[in-house]
Amino acid sequence: MATTLFKFCKPFAIPIRIPTSTTTKRSLIIRTCLTSSSSSQPCIPSYKLWLYNTMSKNKQEFKPKVEGKVGMYVCGVTAYDLSHIGHARVYVTFDLLYRYLRHFGYQVCYVRNFTDVDDKIIARANELGEDPISLSRRYCEEFQRDMVYLHCLPPSFEPRVSDHMLQIIDMIKQILNNGYAYKIDGDVYFNIDKFPEYGRLSGRKLEDNRAGERVAVDSRKKNPADFALWKSAKEGEPFWESPWGPGRPGWHIECSAMSAAYLGYSFDIHGGGVDLVFPHHENEIAQSCAACNQSNISYWIHNGFVTVDSEKMSKSLGNFFTIRQVIDLHHPLALRLFLMGTHYRSPINYSDVQLESASDRIFYIYQTLHDCENVLSQNDVAIRVDSIPHDIACCVDSFQDIFMSAMSDDLLTPVVLAAMSEPLKTINDLLHTRKGKKQELRIESLTALEKIIRNVLTVLGMMPQSYSEVLQQLREKALKRAKITEDQVLKKIEERTAARRNKEFEKSDAIRKDLAVVGIALMDSADGTTWRPAVPLALQEQQVVAT
Repeated sequence: MATTLFKFCKPFAIPIRIPTSTTTKRSLIIRTCLTSSSSSQPCIPSYKLWLYNTMSKNKQEFKPKVEGKVGMYVCGVTAYDLSHIGHARVYVTFDLLYRYLRHFGYQVCYVRNFTDVDDKIIARANELGEDPISLSRRYCEEFQRDMVYLHCLPPSFEPRVSDHMLQIIDMIKQILNNGYAYKIDGDVYFNIDKFPEYGRLSGRKLEDNRAGERVAVDSRKKNPADFALWKSAKEGEPFWESPWGPGRPGWHIECSAMSAAYLGYSFDIHGGGVDLVFPHHENEIAQSCAACNQSNISYWIHNGFVTVDSEKMSKSLGNFFTIRQVIDLHHPLALRLFLMGTHYRSPINYSDVQLESASDRIFYIYQTLHDCENVLSQNDVAIRVDSIPHDIACCVDSFQDIFMSAMSDDLLTPVVLAAMSEPLKTINDLLHTRKGKKQELRIESLTALEKIIRNVLTVLGMMPQSYSEVLQQLREKALKRAKITEDQVLKKIEERTAARRNKEFEKSDAIRKDLAVVGIALMDSADGTTWRPAVPLALQEQQVVAT
């Protein structure tokens, strides 16, 4: 038994077939995907959402094709290795958009594919002596683990190329029947001369598409820039039967076929990294329009590069850091905060100091909320709107307004993160200063402030299950970066306490500085000395120089 997900452009409908073993589970998802709201706290309807559209080259008010519902397709990874933080940026960006659309009250069907049939996968599998599909399946699972670490919500669907050959082959047939492609010796190529609008997304002209740079050199092609829809089988490579002989699909056709299968030819958002604008998304537009003249995507959204020394991070350049490498030393939520600290369309430069700063900031956020939680747990106060002091109410309302205004303006996460400083500072004042502890309606104020920050962190995907747990994890990561154990830190604290007692202040200062150099800050209070992670001293000096 098979299930058809959506009906779309006639006469080019490509029903998607789901293996029997997954039919029941998938059918349940299909029925609920666009019929039940996933937002528990929809936003104030007076705000309008604006998103930058790569196609129009400006920000546009977001208006879905179907009121209250959004279809979003994001190009996924080619699964042949562990993913790097350039990938993390793409999927954190679109997780933020997914979360915010749901917060806005939309029912979102989010599709993110896996490319599990590709030249790079085959090459890697041959190196390792492994079956290409098995290798790709393994790295798909590793990618999904990375997404869990980074608090990225699972999409509604995660289709794989190898499961959608019927849909891909059917789409290629339609493109051929409509006169936009041609066959050569078992290969099928898209004829870009037949599609005069080619280049409208990227702004490139046909003469810019030089063979050998972005497209394969093949003297048999009518135009050097024509791209493969189907590749004939080669020895040692996986293949599928088709009307043109055994072979496998070209890279671009997969996303056209799978997005159409799950969302139809006309849907709201198509996204990915800016490196996909050309040729991948340009070719997708050509293919989809060639298969169905009603094909239309409302918003093309792309995030900027992650750079290292101002050069794009990529596996091909060998200048990449995998997500696993980064989160081995830094908490995954520190990486997420780092990625959100720059607007998603701007390039972001990866550096140790940036990750250390993000780790330091996130520790401050969670420590503040943990301290607040401890105080509130000792009190049980029902909060009324009129029971909050005027200045606290203004602080809460201001932060809520900045959050909604900034996120509705093309996801301005840096503005939101900066605005969070004020309510966090107010919480700390109420918790720790003499004046704050005496403030009237202190508990009511703390409750209101903690609630608004928690709500914002939830939408940003930054809300941990436990403040105490994440703080302990951040301490453990800091100790690992410092190459020191907690017992050694506590011994240093004892030595410093003894030195201060004996008025050996030079020794006391030296111990503090030695720990500060490796990113361990000592905190003195009436209750004694504790420690917390901090930006290492040398990196702090780099920050000062940079600013």
